[in-house]
Amino acid sequence: MLDLLPKGEDRLYPAGRLDADTEGLLLITNDGDLTYRLTHPRFGVPKVYEAEVEGRLSGDDVHRLTRGMMLTEGHTGRTEVTILREERERSLVEITVHAGRKRMVRRMFDAVGHRVVRLRRTRIGPLPLGGLKPGQWRPLTEAEVGQLKAAVTRETAPQGGAA
Repeated sequence: MLDLLPKGEDRLYPAGRLDADTEGLLLITNDGDLTYRLTHPRFGVPKVYEAEVEGRLSGDDVHRLTRGMMLTEGHTGRTEVTILREERERSLVEITVHAGRKRMVRRMFDAVGHRVVRLRRTRIGPLPLGGLKPGQWRPLTEAEVGQLKAAVTRETAPQGGAA
């Protein structure tokens, strides 16, 4: 993925990852400390996803997702869940997580019986994806870098899902 960016002198760090079948916001920076703070569960930086899932979520499904659940490597921590749209056979759900375990969002929906059909990360902390399309990129503004740094210095208490 880094080979798609212009060559420069700075070492670049991806702040998190996206699975091959997940699209959306991926932050790449030359600031190793910022990368650490954005990705370590201790700082609780929210990551927001839109998940298109099979079926319609019940109130119990939403409750189980919001209170968090045990996965093989530990508890996911609390999440925020908003149903954006429901159709007969699919639902569009916004879910905010504060940890980034491998395929965590997909496994959480699987645990409540709703397979993820499409998953897109729309925000990391205060930074939204905006109108970028798959494969597009842009540099951050100084103001955006400042917002990210402010977000990770405020978040110092252990959050749900920290190990």
